[in-house]
Amino acid sequence: MRIERVSSSQFTIFLTFDDLVERGFNKEDLFYDANGIQNLFTDVMYEASSELGFELEGKLYVQVHLMQAQGMHVIVTQNCDNIDWDEDFIEMKVTLDESKELIFSFDDFENIIQVSSYLSTLSVNGGQVFYMGDRYYMLLNRDELGGNNKEDVIALMSEFSNPSIVTSYRLKEYGKIIIKSSAIETIVRAFN
Repeated sequence: MRIERVSSSQFTIFLTFDDLVERGFNKEDLFYDANGIQNLFTDVMYEASSELGFELEGKLYVQVHLMQAQGMHVIVTQNCDNIDWDEDFIEMKVTLDESKELIFSFDDFENIIQVSSYLSTLSVNGGQVFYMGDRYYMLLNRDELGGNNKEDVIALMSEFSNPSIVTSYRLKEYGKIIIKSSAIETIVRAFN
């Protein structure tokens, strides 16, 4: 579990699927076990608040994003305006959203070249490539998978890279775009 304070009223938590399995959950539980999920969020939020020295009180807004192959990104925002209820009560507004993007992080560009040639044989030709913080990132949207099962694409990508917890919003704002569109096709044409 990775925790980061964003501001005085917000923090984020990243749980990998391994973290969730260690806590006794699988992907289906995230959609069907409401009580278990509320308990998971409560436990995780208290662990995070304790580690960050963040006092949980009042109304909390919890946004949950399921990220393909990476895990779960939880954003907790505290709104302390006009609190009228018991201070031990925490209201949770939870949204589950499965990301339509695959984002992988690469140590060097050579790994992107290698995976691109394999992806091209599967008719996966889209994508974008970014550079940020001494790493390369490949972003694929679900509609760019060439009709392939996303799990197969994830398995192939994982041989050459690591699933990234960096969001596409962060990449687009802080990263340098290397290839804006049709990245795999462009790389295969240039390097093979």
